[in-house]
Amino acid sequence: MRYLSIDLEATGLAEDDRIIEFAMIPFCTETRTLEHKLAFHCFVKCESFEVLKPRLDPWVVEHNETLIRKAHKDGLEIDDFRIELQAHLEAREMKEYFKNEKNEKIILFGKSMNAIDLPFLNRDLGWNFMRKQFHHRDLDLSSTANTLIDLGHLPPECSSGSELMKFMGMGAVSHTALEDAKNTALMYLKMLEMFGKKKV
Repeated sequence: MRYLSIDLEATGLAEDDRIIEFAMIPFCTETRTLEHKLAFHCFVKCESFEVLKPRLDPWVVEHNETLIRKAHKDGLEIDDFRIELQAHLEAREMKEYFKNEKNEKIILFGKSMNAIDLPFLNRDLGWNFMRKQFHHRDLDLSSTANTLIDLGHLPPECSSGSELMKFMGMGAVSHTALEDAKNTALMYLKMLEMFGKKKV
Protein backbone atom coordinates (compact mmCIF):
# COMPACT_ATOMS: atom_id res chain seq x y z
CA MET A 1 0.00 0.00 0.00
CA ARG A 2 0.92 3.64 -0.35
CA TYR A 3 0.67 6.15 2.46
CA LEU A 4 1.41 9.81 3.05
CA SER A 5 3.64 10.26 6.08
CA ILE A 6 2.96 13.59 7.77
CA ASP A 7 4.42 15.47 10.70
CA LEU A 8 3.98 18.91 12.16
CA GLU A 9 5.64 21.02 14.81
CA ALA A 10 3.56 23.32 16.97
CA THR A 11 3.87 25.87 19.75
CA GLY A 12 2.55 23.24 22.16
CA LEU A 13 -0.17 20.67 22.77
CA ALA A 14 -2.93 22.95 24.07
CA GLU A 15 -6.14 23.57 22.15
CA ASP A 16 -5.11 27.13 21.19
CA ASP A 17 -1.51 26.31 20.19
CA ARG A 18 -0.48 26.90 16.60
CA ILE A 19 1.10 24.89 13.80
CA ILE A 20 4.56 26.29 12.97
CA GLU A 21 5.91 23.67 10.55
CA PHE A 22 4.37 20.98 8.34
CA ALA A 23 5.87 18.29 6.14
CA MET A 24 4.78 15.19 4.27
CA ILE A 25 6.35 12.49 2.14
CA PRO A 26 4.70 9.56 0.31
CA PHE A 27 6.00 6.03 0.75
CA CYS A 28 5.20 2.55 -0.54
CA THR A 29 5.16 -0.67 1.51
CA GLU A 30 5.58 -2.86 -1.57
CA THR A 31 8.78 -1.26 -2.84
CA ARG A 32 9.82 -0.19 0.71
CA THR A 33 10.76 3.24 -0.62
CA LEU A 34 10.08 6.89 0.16
CA GLU A 35 9.13 9.15 -2.76
CA HIS A 36 11.46 12.07 -1.99
CA LYS A 37 10.57 14.05 -5.12
CA LEU A 38 6.96 14.33 -3.91
CA ALA A 39 7.82 15.60 -0.42
CA PHE A 40 6.28 18.89 0.74
CA HIS A 41 7.50 21.18 3.51
CA CYS A 42 6.64 24.64 4.75
CA PHE A 43 6.62 26.88 7.80
CA VAL A 44 3.31 28.29 8.99
CA LYS A 45 3.02 31.86 10.27
CA CYS A 46 2.70 32.41 14.02
CA GLU A 47 3.13 35.26 16.48
CA SER A 48 6.66 36.28 17.47
CA PHE A 49 8.62 34.25 19.98
CA GLU A 50 8.58 37.19 22.39
CA VAL A 51 4.78 37.40 22.27
CA LEU A 52 4.33 33.63 22.64
CA LYS A 53 7.04 32.95 25.25
CA PRO A 54 5.02 33.72 28.43
CA ARG A 55 2.52 30.94 27.69
CA LEU A 56 4.87 28.41 26.10
CA ASP A 57 5.77 25.13 27.78
CA PRO A 58 9.39 25.19 29.07
CA TRP A 59 10.30 22.33 26.69
CA VAL A 60 9.07 24.36 23.73
CA VAL A 61 11.00 27.43 24.90
CA GLU A 62 14.17 25.34 25.18
CA HIS A 63 13.87 23.31 21.99
CA ASN A 64 11.67 25.19 19.50
CA GLU A 65 12.71 28.84 19.73
CA THR A 66 14.54 28.69 16.37
CA LEU A 67 11.54 27.04 14.68
CA ILE A 68 9.14 29.60 16.11
CA ARG A 69 11.32 32.50 14.96
CA LYS A 70 11.59 30.94 11.49
CA ALA A 71 7.83 30.38 11.30
CA HIS A 72 7.11 33.97 12.39
CA LYS A 73 9.55 35.38 9.83
CA ASP A 74 9.04 33.11 6.81
CA GLY A 75 5.85 31.15 7.47
CA LEU A 76 2.80 31.06 5.23
CA GLU A 77 -0.47 32.52 6.44
CA ILE A 78 -2.90 29.68 7.11
CA ASP A 79 -4.97 30.38 3.97
CA ASP A 80 -1.82 30.34 1.82
CA PHE A 81 -0.72 27.13 3.51
CA ARG A 82 -4.05 25.53 2.57
CA ILE A 83 -3.76 26.74 -1.04
CA GLU A 84 -0.18 25.49 -1.48
CA LEU A 85 -0.93 22.15 0.16
CA GLN A 86 -4.00 21.64 -2.01
CA ALA A 87 -2.01 22.44 -5.15
CA HIS A 88 0.62 19.89 -4.16
CA LEU A 89 -1.93 17.21 -3.30
CA GLU A 90 -3.80 17.72 -6.56
CA ALA A 91 -0.72 17.83 -8.79
CA ARG A 92 -0.58 15.23 -11.55
CA GLU A 93 2.44 13.47 -10.02
CA MET A 94 0.68 13.00 -6.68
CA LYS A 95 -2.53 11.79 -8.35
CA GLU A 96 -0.49 9.33 -10.40
CA TYR A 97 1.38 8.04 -7.35
CA PHE A 98 -1.81 7.33 -5.36
CA LYS A 99 -4.07 6.30 -8.26
CA ASN A 100 -4.22 2.63 -7.29
CA GLU A 101 -5.38 3.25 -3.75
CA LYS A 102 -9.04 2.79 -2.79
CA ASN A 103 -11.14 5.70 -4.10
CA GLU A 104 -7.86 7.42 -4.97
CA LYS A 105 -7.99 9.09 -1.56
CA ILE A 106 -4.74 9.38 0.33
CA ILE A 107 -4.30 7.44 3.57
CA LEU A 108 -2.46 9.53 6.15
CA PHE A 109 0.32 8.00 8.23
CA GLY A 110 2.14 9.45 11.23
CA LYS A 111 3.15 9.08 14.86
CA SER A 112 0.63 9.81 17.63
CA MET A 113 -1.47 11.73 15.11
CA ASN A 114 -4.42 12.12 17.47
CA ALA A 115 -2.30 14.27 19.81
CA ILE A 116 -1.96 17.34 17.59
CA ASP A 117 -1.56 16.48 13.89
CA LEU A 118 -5.14 15.57 13.01
CA PRO A 119 -6.90 17.90 15.49
CA PHE A 120 -4.80 20.89 14.40
CA LEU A 121 -5.12 20.12 10.68
CA ASN A 122 -8.88 19.65 10.99
CA ARG A 123 -9.11 22.94 12.87
CA ASP A 124 -6.86 25.02 10.59
CA LEU A 125 -7.51 23.49 7.16
CA GLY A 126 -11.16 22.71 7.76
CA TRP A 127 -13.17 19.52 8.02
CA ASN A 128 -14.28 19.68 4.37
CA PHE A 129 -10.70 20.07 3.12
CA MET A 130 -9.50 17.09 5.14
CA ARG A 131 -12.42 14.86 4.06
CA LYS A 132 -11.96 15.83 0.42
CA GLN A 133 -8.23 15.18 0.31
CA PHE A 134 -7.74 12.25 2.67
CA HIS A 135 -9.26 8.85 3.38
CA HIS A 136 -11.30 8.54 6.57
CA ARG A 137 -8.94 5.76 7.68
CA ASP A 138 -5.36 6.44 8.74
CA LEU A 139 -2.36 4.48 10.02
CA ASP A 140 -0.56 5.44 13.24
CA LEU A 141 2.96 4.24 14.06
CA SER A 142 2.42 4.57 17.81
CA SER A 143 -0.62 2.27 17.68
CA THR A 144 1.30 -0.20 15.54
CA ALA A 145 4.19 -0.18 18.03
CA ASN A 146 1.82 -0.76 20.94
CA THR A 147 0.27 -3.74 19.14
CA LEU A 148 3.73 -5.24 18.62
CA ILE A 149 4.52 -4.63 22.31
CA ASP A 150 1.32 -6.44 23.30
CA LEU A 151 2.30 -9.34 21.03
CA GLY A 152 5.71 -9.54 22.70
CA HIS A 153 7.67 -8.48 19.60
CA LEU A 154 8.91 -5.15 20.98
CA PRO A 155 10.04 -4.15 24.49
CA PRO A 156 7.60 -1.97 26.49
CA GLU A 157 9.81 1.12 26.27
CA CYS A 158 9.18 1.24 22.51
CA SER A 159 5.81 2.85 23.22
CA SER A 160 7.91 6.04 23.27
CA GLY A 161 8.80 7.34 19.81
CA SER A 162 12.32 8.30 20.87
CA GLU A 163 12.91 4.86 22.42
CA LEU A 164 11.57 3.18 19.29
CA MET A 165 14.05 5.22 17.22
CA LYS A 166 16.90 4.06 19.46
CA PHE A 167 15.74 0.43 19.38
CA MET A 168 15.82 0.51 15.58
CA GLY A 169 19.28 2.07 15.51
CA MET A 170 18.09 5.32 13.97
CA GLY A 171 19.45 7.82 16.49
CA ALA A 172 17.47 10.62 18.11
CA VAL A 173 14.20 12.28 17.09
CA SER A 174 15.00 15.48 15.17
CA HIS A 175 11.83 17.44 16.07
CA THR A 176 11.78 18.99 12.61
CA ALA A 177 8.77 18.15 10.49
CA LEU A 178 10.34 16.75 7.32
CA GLU A 179 12.97 14.62 9.05
CA ASP A 180 10.37 13.28 11.47
CA ALA A 181 7.97 12.48 8.61
CA LYS A 182 10.76 10.58 6.84
CA ASN A 183 11.96 8.75 9.94
CA THR A 184 8.44 7.73 10.95
CA ALA A 185 7.92 6.13 7.55
CA LEU A 186 11.32 4.44 7.72
CA MET A 187 10.50 2.99 11.15
CA TYR A 188 7.30 1.48 9.78
CA LEU A 189 9.19 -0.05 6.85
CA LYS A 190 11.73 -1.47 9.30
CA MET A 191 8.87 -3.01 11.28
CA LEU A 192 7.62 -4.70 8.12
CA GLU A 193 11.09 -6.14 7.51
CA MET A 194 11.46 -7.30 11.11
CA PHE A 195 8.01 -8.79 11.66
CA GLY A 196 6.53 -9.32 8.21
CA LYS A 197 5.80 -12.71 6.70
CA LYS A 198 8.95 -14.28 5.33
CA LYS A 199 8.89 -14.94 1.60
CA VAL A 200 9.45 -18.58 0.60
